[in-house]
Amino acid sequence: MFNVAIDGTTSSGKSTLAQNLSKVLGFKRLDTGAIYRGIACRFKRLRMRKVNDKNIAKLVKDISIIVSFKHGMQHVIVNGIDETDFLRSEEISLLTSEISPYKVVREKVLGIQRRFAAKYNCVMEGRDITTVVLPNADVKLFITASPEERARRRYLQFEGKKGAPTYEEVLKDLKMRDQRDSAREFGKLAIAEDAVVIDTTNKTLDEVTKICEEIVRSKMH
Repeated sequence: MFNVAIDGTTSSGKSTLAQNLSKVLGFKRLDTGAIYRGIACRFKRLRMRKVNDKNIAKLVKDISIIVSFKHGMQHVIVNGIDETDFLRSEEISLLTSEISPYKVVREKVLGIQRRFAAKYNCVMEGRDITTVVLPNADVKLFITASPEERARRRYLQFEGKKGAPTYEEVLKDLKMRDQRDSAREFGKLAIAEDAVVIDTTNKTLDEVTKICEEIVRSKMH
């Protein structure tokens, strides 16, 4: 199988890039972040109040995760419940950032990721795909942009919504996430030595997709 691994900073555009790149290449795309978010949904459904070793161990022990595709869209089914429509709420985003650093959680997801990569030609994006999950991927990409540009993009996602944060609040939160992601014991955000770094600050999505497509196709021949 031919695997494209993508890592990158928060709001750098890596998820949208992975989606576009998988389409132009005709590959499957695994949104690993959605799997972690699915686990967070399960945590919420169990009405666990605190994220600690005891609760996380209980959560992972009894969890069942299935990744399926309907009309080309990835669905995450957790213990028989399709959580896809609930994955992107801010509450789940914050809960995911608390849960995902735990080693037992990452090991659970790691098995799903590697089985997927062994089965399909795929594009996989996340935080430690190039360094931990698929260290032998055929192509490794690291996507980033300036903090200000990433904050602007994220701010536009909230604009017009009730209780939307200010740009300054979004920028502050993003910088804190960057620091936290780079300091994690497990799932640490890092640039693989053989990864191609692409700064999307002054580039359109089409431009970035084209650049990455050319990199991938050059490795396929």
